[in-house]
Amino acid sequence: MRPLRVVAIGGGTGLSTLLRGLRSHVGASNQTASPEAGLIADLAAVVTVTDDGGSSGRLRRDFNMLPPGDLRNCMVALSAEEDLLARLFAHRFRRGLSLKGHNFGNLFVAALTEITGDFGQAIQLASKILATRGRIYPVTTANATLVARMDDGSLVRGETKITASRKRIAKLMLDPPDAAPLPETLEAIERADLITVGPGSLYTSLITNLLVRGLPAALASAPGVRVYICNLMTQANESLGLTASQHIERIYEHTRAPIFDYALINTAAFSPETLARYAAEGASPIVADLDRIEALGVRAIAGNFASEESVVRHDAGRVTGALLALGTVARTGRL
Repeated sequence: MRPLRVVAIGGGTGLSTLLRGLRSHVGASNQTASPEAGLIADLAAVVTVTDDGGSSGRLRRDFNMLPPGDLRNCMVALSAEEDLLARLFAHRFRRGLSLKGHNFGNLFVAALTEITGDFGQAIQLASKILATRGRIYPVTTANATLVARMDDGSLVRGETKITASRKRIAKLMLDPPDAAPLPETLEAIERADLITVGPGSLYTSLITNLLVRGLPAALASAPGVRVYICNLMTQANESLGLTASQHIERIYEHTRAPIFDYALINTAAFSPETLARYAAEGASPIVADLDRIEALGVRAIAGNFASEESVVRHDAGRVTGALLALGTVARTGRL
């Protein structure tokens, strides 16, 4: 069988963690690694660009450019992890009145944007310098702002303010509402054997991508296997009290069409120490209501997909293994 064509959609640490796992399976002409290497022929990351806080937010305001932070994290994740350049792109300045808090990779992308006059080209050039094993696309090149209608009917503008709000999000919108995707993104989705959405913050990392004009329709009609990777823990102001199936329902409320064939759901238990630490922040493991997921027409794939360290993260290796297994469905029609 020919290697898979994969598209990963998302943002934040969830997407970069997933890309680290997928990267090790992307073929290269000079690769002589394990037999598993080369299972992926083409990898494309589609990344959210609505961040307005931190270093990205400062550059967005000062240079009227798209926020580079999530894209830069993806570049680092897809580069050689031992590479000095990757460490350099991830470096955050700790001193200096103007530089403190800025990330070198963000500044580098800002400089390339000024030189080329094109943010998308700047991302591609930076990716080439880092020798990334995969392509990285902003979900849109429109300078879009997130707007949330909260459960009390009020509107909150901007990702930072939405995240900081104590109210529950009822509906998420983009301003402008007609923000369009790159043609390369739609082409990658149409050609993909495997498409993933998640993990990541339900609204500000996942749904924000699915608000871009034409993307839900492209996913709904995509011939490849479409997989939702559910988060491990609930998140304040995004998903408190929501079960795994309700995460999918919230996504469908915004896409207005079913876009998943499978969902990866963690069912492994966490240690009492981890549960206590997250409970102190009001968070808890997401309830794996597998029957309800199946009732939505989505096949639930349950398993241990978690890595439990100082913070709970997805185990990139186990998630990638499950995804590659699902990718064979596109070829054989069976697991």
